[in-house]
Amino acid sequence: MFSSSTDEVGDTPECRETWGVSPMDRSEPNETTSYCPPSTSSSSSHQSLGEGSSSSGHGLSLPRMASGQLHHSYTLDRTSSSLLATTSDSSSLRSRGGTPKLRRTSGSVGAPGTHPARTPLTDHTVTSCSSATSTCGASVIVAVVEGRGLARGEIGIASLNLKCPELILSQFADTGAYAKVITKMHILVPLEILMPDTASEKGKGTKLFNLITENFPGVAFTAIQRKYFNERKGLEYIQQLCAPEFGTVIMEVQTKYYCLAAAAALLKYLEFIQNSVYAAKSLKVTFKGSEQTAMIDSASATNLELVVNNRDHRSEHTLLGVLNHTKTPGGARRLRSNILEPLVDVDTINIRLDTIQELLQDEELFFGLKNAIGHFLDIDQLLSVLVQIPKQETIQVAEAKITHVIQLKHTLDLVPRLRLVLKNCKTALLKAYSTSLEDNRFDMILAQIKTVINEDTTYLKGSLNMRTQKCYAVRPNINEFLDIARRAYTEIVDDIAGLVNQTGEKYGLPMRTSFSTARGFFIQMKLEGVVLPEGKLPPEFIKVTKHKNNYGFTIADLMKMNDRCDEALREIFHMSYVVTCQLLSTVHEHIHCLYKLSDAVSMLDMLLSLANACTISDYVRPEFTDTLAIKQGRHPILERIVGQQSVSNNSYISEGSNFVIITGPNMSGKSTYLKQVALCQIMAQIGSFVPAEYASFRVADQIFTRIGVDDDFETNSSTFMLEMKEIAYIIHNVSDRSLIIIDELGRGTSAEEGIGICHTVCEFLLSLKAFTLFATHYLELCHLESLYPNVENQHMEVQHTRSGDTGAESVVYTYLLNRGCSEERHYGLRAAEMTALPSNIIQEAKIIASKVSQQLLAKHHSDPETQRQRAVYHLATRLMQTARNSRLDPESLRMYLKGLKKQYEAELQAAGPSESMDTEEE
Repeated sequence: MFSSSTDEVGDTPECRETWGVSPMDRSEPNETTSYCPPSTSSSSSHQSLGEGSSSSGHGLSLPRMASGQLHHSYTLDRTSSSLLATTSDSSSLRSRGGTPKLRRTSGSVGAPGTHPARTPLTDHTVTSCSSATSTCGASVIVAVVEGRGLARGEIGIASLNLKCPELILSQFADTGAYAKVITKMHILVPLEILMPDTASEKGKGTKLFNLITENFPGVAFTAIQRKYFNERKGLEYIQQLCAPEFGTVIMEVQTKYYCLAAAAALLKYLEFIQNSVYAAKSLKVTFKGSEQTAMIDSASATNLELVVNNRDHRSEHTLLGVLNHTKTPGGARRLRSNILEPLVDVDTINIRLDTIQELLQDEELFFGLKNAIGHFLDIDQLLSVLVQIPKQETIQVAEAKITHVIQLKHTLDLVPRLRLVLKNCKTALLKAYSTSLEDNRFDMILAQIKTVINEDTTYLKGSLNMRTQKCYAVRPNINEFLDIARRAYTEIVDDIAGLVNQTGEKYGLPMRTSFSTARGFFIQMKLEGVVLPEGKLPPEFIKVTKHKNNYGFTIADLMKMNDRCDEALREIFHMSYVVTCQLLSTVHEHIHCLYKLSDAVSMLDMLLSLANACTISDYVRPEFTDTLAIKQGRHPILERIVGQQSVSNNSYISEGSNFVIITGPNMSGKSTYLKQVALCQIMAQIGSFVPAEYASFRVADQIFTRIGVDDDFETNSSTFMLEMKEIAYIIHNVSDRSLIIIDELGRGTSAEEGIGICHTVCEFLLSLKAFTLFATHYLELCHLESLYPNVENQHMEVQHTRSGDTGAESVVYTYLLNRGCSEERHYGLRAAEMTALPSNIIQEAKIIASKVSQQLLAKHHSDPETQRQRAVYHLATRLMQTARNSRLDPESLRMYLKGLKKQYEAELQAAGPSESMDTEEE
């Protein structure tokens, strides 16, 4: 149809169709928008959602659409509904593309002139997005409510992603520090947070309100009247909106009053303020408690660089960066949420590990799946726009709807290919997904689409390609007027190509037709060995752009033809829209099978990504026992950094020695080792292989870290205060199945106080069954090993070399972990020697340090009786571990037990003779 010389150039990023939300300007962070009767003065900085009974007569009860009508997809109590409105001269509702938006005027604090609402509103005038782009920017709105009186601490959360039609409900009891709420919010990355107005009443915010505003300073906060947090309404909405496939959730949440209340406020807000109307029986509704996943608080996620690198936020040197080889946005989202919330169910983890093992062993399956998954678009985003009802019918809405139908066809065309790849799989998870894809609704919808849409219509990247697909999407002879409009469009495009050829011949210049979304059809010319007449372009050429030797321009006749072309397109899109709407209405009741497809594609993509990570590095499948044992474990991020040769180390923590104290000089690798253990634990719990020769883990229900010694100016906390807050949080929330990583404690105060605090914190933690790794420079803590049998000392080894020429001594860091306490003394002074400090100061410091250490570091030797008790304790715990976890054959077990006996006898002999103890030889 088009001349072969037609190119597509220009604004390629903009040309890619983008759906979802239309980003708006944001007002100042944490500026409160409250919903209450609009009785405030015009100078008030609060916007209110009121009762429609304003004294000035401007309180409306319903939002008016530009089209004058609101589509009803589910029933709301509109008589009691409210609208975002302020007093007579301080706000107005404006519409762009039929979407009402709040305008703030000079009456609002810090807002000279008018500003749009801080929250991006769903804009149906925008078309759909390239599958290459993943989640860019926040798009989740969260409603939070806390119980009152005796129910204080019971939290209900409801969240909905504007780009994904899934309502997620959570309800759980939280402590006074609200750690679970804050962690949950960090994982959701909210765009806006809704809370009852009573939480922020008269500036005296509740503790939860104050914590949320402190932790999310850049997120918009909106206060809604408490009466909209109504659990009865919430249950009604869920019954009306929940897709039949997820109907079991209604039984699950019937008595979860707080999450239902949050859902009621969220859905009311989305309809009246965001103007997102979802069709009946269209939403995926899920309930997530806090006990199904391990909890990693936001500070720990930051310390371990799980999803963001602390030095460079754009860097991929994070755990997510190491494991992310996903091909779809849904897969990337799923991987991120799994890293931040690892699994705790061993059976589920092992099912994932089985699947990864099969993918690694079956090359054909691996590459077949990779190829099939890579062509999928963002199914969640597609579903989101398909289940929302547009507020008005504009040409942009029409064009977007046609795009969505093409994308739906493209997605369903890929299902048979995915089925074929999964046909002969062996593992339970792949079989389950293979079965779910056998759903005949996929074929039913596709067959229905093909009766209306051309067989060869598909989703293509590029604005001109996609424009052509949209024009000729609907089959001929369905609508006579549509066929006429398309013929007219074809003729205009041919005329454009002819005009450009004529113009080129007229001036003797090498011209070709090009296209961009912003300019439409225009002329492009590359001057290579061609001399312009009089050294410049003819005056007929207008809107000239130049890039190096390339010229882009148009002429008056071409602009007129572009206008005619756009007019023909509008006709085509309008008539195609009518046809596609009829099509969608017939397939709508079956569309929810796409939720199954979305789940399958995102999970398969994530597992492929984890398998792909194994092919790049030498990873091993982890086991799950009651012991943390890693042979030659490596830091997963460090080994990916170019030029860094990662040193491997062994790790062993069991119930018998669950508290490990690690000492060693500065820069010897203590912090890296601690993070390595935590990262491997997280990798294992998301169902990934780990960088080691062998790995066994105990499932951790919480992972705590206390790393770093930076002051926090935002909360006015010194280094020491920050340490104390973090350690207090760990002490209040720790459980027997937690993994605790502490890197330095008590360094922000005097040595005596620091040692005292460390000692008491250690004694508290080692009384629990939690696994703890405690790195310290306080060598006095090593004496805990002689007091408690479950404490073990380890140290980072360093070597000393002396130069043959100068005789100067230097330190070589081996980064290897060994048993025992560090023998290094005054290593801080050695580090100081490497700086520009004068030598006389260093020498004086060495003299003073040696005198002080003679007074402080008196050797403590444990008595023989304690050593014997320790030997008995170790033997007992090892025997219990063997009984619980051993998979050895009888002969190997006999040899292992003989070795245990020899080790026990050696420890007794080292302790010295005892009159009270009599050992019999067997």
